[in-house]
Amino acid sequence: MESADLLRALAALLFTLCLIGLVAWAVRKVSPGLPGMIGTPANPRLTLVERKIIDHRHQLVLLRRDQTEHLVLLSAQAGPVVVESGIQGAGGDKP
Repeated sequence: MESADLLRALAALLFTLCLIGLVAWAVRKVSPGLPGMIGTPANPRLTLVERKIIDHRHQLVLLRRDQTEHLVLLSAQAGPVVVESGIQGAGGDKP
């Protein structure tokens, strides 16, 4: 095997490993709470029900703890602000 072939094979291996790492990073960023991922309990008490992006600095999130939901406004400047608390959740878990 010539040195050019060996160099080409190492470059292809490095490129493949970088692609695998990039895909793993993207999956974690897009879907941080996928069921079955390491560190997530089978019956979580805290779940993200819904997220709505208002603009590039603000977003509303609806969190469920046990059977109670909380509406929170997230902002980079002001930090998290509870808009409404103690909302009775809809019956059962939604997918």
